[in-house]
Amino acid sequence: MKLLLVDDEPLARQRLATLLRGMDGVEVAGEAGNGREAVEMAESLAVDGVLLDIAMPVMDGLEAARHLAQLPSPPAVVFCTAFDQHALAAFEAAAVDYLVKPVRPERLAEAIERASRQRAAHQASRLPAASTERRRSHLSARLRGCLRLIPVDDIRFLQAEEKYVVVHHARGEDLVEESLKSLENEFGDRFIRIHRNCLVAWDEFAELRRSPDGQVHAILRHGGEPLEVSRRCLPLLRERLKHL
Repeated sequence: MKLLLVDDEPLARQRLATLLRGMDGVEVAGEAGNGREAVEMAESLAVDGVLLDIAMPVMDGLEAARHLAQLPSPPAVVFCTAFDQHALAAFEAAAVDYLVKPVRPERLAEAIERASRQRAAHQASRLPAASTERRRSHLSARLRGCLRLIPVDDIRFLQAEEKYVVVHHARGEDLVEESLKSLENEFGDRFIRIHRNCLVAWDEFAELRRSPDGQVHAILRHGGEPLEVSRRCLPLLRERLKHL
């Protein structure tokens, strides 16, 4: 069973690797220091399981588990953490086990066995996406078969285009298979709708400009083409911008 060890403390990863070294059929395929690295490495290394800390920088373990569950072949997730107050959220995130540090060898072996059984049982089918109300810090996009994680804080605006949403962010553009409405519901405190097909980040507004034909456009701080503001969205947009 190929495993990925994820913890922001190198000594914690080292201890897990030492405990795993004596287990038959177990291979440590890689190590990561935060949730974002974990999601990216889990897919590229095609691991069978992930030993995942919860409290980490960049992306915590609970959110990472949500992204891992959406991979084409999701690995089994075992949480390894210093605290037990996240246990319920961990199992809601489809974890197969929850270990409290310092991890005992016999509990680790039991968790790996559970993960192995789950992996075998679900090898031919995708696991259900995690059900948790924690708001994401990243969106998942796919580019030529590879996973790309986009920090929500880097997103400038979102535009619906047929069955996709185009995410315009600091590093370029990506497509996500989510509805604009669901993104608005989840990130309504960061984005505001300016048109039925467009959400803009609050901190991107430079000005609202009216053209000679009476159409209002949003001018963004980072440039690009002005974005059309619909008549329906304009009154609420103007009202809210007054309070920024």
